Amino acid sequence: MSKSYTKEFKQEAVRLAETSGKPKAEIAYDLGISESARYRWLKKYGQQPTPAEQEQTLEELKAELKRVKRENEILRQERDVLKKAISICSQGPGKVIR
Repeated sequence: MSKSYTKEFKQEAVRLAETSGKPKAEIAYDLGISESARYRWLKKYGQQPTPAEQEQTLEELKAELKRVKRENEILRQERDVLKKAISICSQGPGKVIR
Protein backbone atom coordinates (compact mmCIF):
# COMPACT_ATOMS: atom_id res chain seq x y z
CA MET A 1 0.00 0.00 0.00
CA SER A 2 1.56 3.30 -1.02
CA LYS A 3 1.02 6.49 0.93
CA SER A 4 -0.17 9.69 -0.65
CA TYR A 5 1.70 12.90 0.15
CA THR A 6 0.76 16.47 -0.62
CA LYS A 7 2.82 18.56 -2.99
CA GLU A 8 3.74 20.86 -0.10
CA PHE A 9 5.03 17.92 1.95
CA LYS A 10 7.16 16.74 -0.97
CA GLN A 11 8.58 20.22 -1.55
CA GLU A 12 9.37 20.63 2.16
CA ALA A 13 11.09 17.23 2.21
CA VAL A 14 13.23 18.30 -0.76
CA ARG A 15 14.04 21.63 0.90
CA LEU A 16 15.16 19.79 4.04
CA ALA A 17 17.32 17.44 1.99
CA GLU A 18 19.00 20.33 0.17
CA THR A 19 19.57 22.65 3.11
CA SER A 20 19.84 20.67 6.34
CA GLY A 21 23.33 19.24 5.83
CA LYS A 22 22.10 15.84 6.99
CA PRO A 23 22.43 12.84 4.68
CA LYS A 24 19.46 12.59 2.33
CA ALA A 25 18.86 8.98 3.31
CA GLU A 26 18.60 9.99 6.97
CA ILE A 27 16.04 12.67 6.16
CA ALA A 28 14.01 10.16 4.14
CA TYR A 29 14.08 7.74 7.07
CA ASP A 30 13.08 10.47 9.53
CA LEU A 31 10.14 11.45 7.33
CA GLY A 32 9.12 7.84 6.73
CA ILE A 33 9.52 7.94 2.97
CA SER A 34 11.17 5.41 0.71
CA GLU A 35 14.48 5.97 -1.05
CA SER A 36 12.79 5.78 -4.43
CA ALA A 37 10.24 8.43 -3.45
CA ARG A 38 13.03 10.64 -2.10
CA TYR A 39 14.91 10.32 -5.38
CA ARG A 40 11.83 11.11 -7.51
CA TRP A 41 10.94 14.12 -5.37
CA LEU A 42 14.47 15.50 -5.52
CA LYS A 43 14.45 15.13 -9.28
CA LYS A 44 11.05 16.77 -9.64
CA TYR A 45 11.15 19.50 -6.97
CA GLY A 46 14.87 19.98 -6.38
CA GLN A 47 16.68 23.14 -7.29
CA GLN A 48 17.93 23.06 -10.84
CA PRO A 49 21.07 25.07 -11.55
CA THR A 50 20.57 28.16 -13.67
CA PRO A 51 22.36 28.38 -17.03
CA ALA A 52 24.77 30.88 -15.46
CA GLU A 53 25.55 28.44 -12.62
CA GLN A 54 26.06 25.64 -15.13
CA GLU A 55 28.42 27.84 -17.16
CA GLN A 56 30.36 28.77 -14.02
CA THR A 57 30.69 25.11 -13.09
CA LEU A 58 31.88 24.30 -16.61
CA GLU A 59 34.53 27.04 -16.42
CA GLU A 60 35.65 25.76 -13.00
CA LEU A 61 35.99 22.25 -14.41
CA LYS A 62 38.00 23.49 -17.38
CA ALA A 63 40.35 25.41 -15.06
CA GLU A 64 40.76 22.35 -12.82
CA LEU A 65 41.48 20.13 -15.83
CA LYS A 66 44.13 22.55 -17.06
CA ARG A 67 45.74 22.67 -13.60
CA VAL A 68 45.74 18.87 -13.27
CA LYS A 69 47.24 18.39 -16.73
CA ARG A 70 50.06 20.83 -15.90
CA GLU A 71 50.68 19.11 -12.57
CA ASN A 72 50.75 15.74 -14.33
CA GLU A 73 53.36 17.03 -16.80
CA ILE A 74 55.55 18.30 -13.97
CA LEU A 75 55.31 14.95 -12.19
CA ARG A 76 56.29 13.10 -15.39
CA GLN A 77 59.34 15.33 -15.77
CA GLU A 78 60.35 14.77 -12.14
CA ARG A 79 59.93 11.02 -12.59
CA ASP A 80 62.16 11.05 -15.68
CA VAL A 81 64.86 12.97 -13.81
CA LEU A 82 64.76 10.44 -10.98
CA LYS A 83 65.00 7.54 -13.44
CA LYS A 84 68.12 9.09 -14.96
CA ALA A 85 69.62 9.67 -11.52
CA ILE A 86 69.04 6.04 -10.56
CA SER A 87 70.58 4.90 -13.83
CA ILE A 88 73.67 7.03 -13.21
CA CYS A 89 74.06 5.83 -9.63
CA SER A 90 73.65 2.17 -10.58
CA GLN A 91 76.44 2.27 -13.23
CA GLY A 92 79.11 2.28 -10.58
CA PRO A 93 82.27 4.36 -10.21
CA GLY A 94 84.62 5.08 -13.10
CA LYS A 95 82.07 5.29 -15.87
CA VAL A 96 81.85 8.47 -17.88
CA ILE A 97 78.41 9.95 -18.39
CA ARG A 98 77.73 11.52 -21.74
